[in-house]
Amino acid sequence: MQRQHFSQGDGLAPSPIRLRVLSLGAGVQSTTLALLAAHGVIGPMPDCAIFADTAWEPQAVYDHLAWLMSPNVLPFPVHIVSAGNLRDNLVRAAAGERWASIPAYTRTLDHRGCMSIGMIRRQCTGDYKIDPIRRKVRELADLTRRRSPADPVVEQWIGISMDEAIRMKPSFESWRVNRWPLIELRMTRRDCLAWLSQHDYPVPPKSACIGCPYHSDAAWRDMRASDPRSWADAVEVDRVIRNGMRCIRGEVFLHRSAVPLSEVDLSTDADHGQLDLFANECEGMCGL
Repeated sequence: MQRQHFSQGDGLAPSPIRLRVLSLGAGVQSTTLALLAAHGVIGPMPDCAIFADTAWEPQAVYDHLAWLMSPNVLPFPVHIVSAGNLRDNLVRAAAGERWASIPAYTRTLDHRGCMSIGMIRRQCTGDYKIDPIRRKVRELADLTRRRSPADPVVEQWIGISMDEAIRMKPSFESWRVNRWPLIELRMTRRDCLAWLSQHDYPVPPKSACIGCPYHSDAAWRDMRASDPRSWADAVEVDRVIRNGMRCIRGEVFLHRSAVPLSEVDLSTDADHGQLDLFANECEGMCGL
């Protein structure tokens, strides 16, 4: 892999960028991005990384973050920011004390008894991830309570890989420009895992809130099997938010089926006796 270098401007004038910040989710892609920078594979070296803590990540994520922040792993500091405890705020919202929005599912019945399933507007990413990071970046760039400059002074690194390129979005603020170094290196998530393995780094856990309604059935199954503490917590929160969410009609659920999480059928076709051809040994008949 060749060393990459990026700078603003055409090389005829000094770059106006005075702060380079890496958005660190502590998952596979952002971990790889941080370690690529540490190895000098891509540069210039970021000034820092920022992790936005919802206080509702699995313990494995916090353990991995602690490893990243340990001496001799990353040569730049990691700042942890937070907009509060998402789990506690959801419980308070269920009690009618405040508003908290995650993309949970709602189940309502009309006057004929017909059921419909909807979804609550997603605001948690903005409230608990994007906004706290933005505030910290402006603080580090000495832009707090100041008029934003007309040209970018902050370069924000985002760990989006080639298989997620559809998620790339430009910055809509004049003072900041987004950069996607994994895209520059044409690295997929699989490439990231391979690079981590080649350098004997641990495989990062999936970075997502314990009760994220976007979890796939596979993710819920894995949580139930390998992280019973998180599973029990998700089941409890799913129960608590069922009724009473302010401004929400109907019952609220974490699972897309709008069934209590403790009762959801998370079994696979193989569990029901259907033969999984891809899990059996290939006899070389398909020519692939």
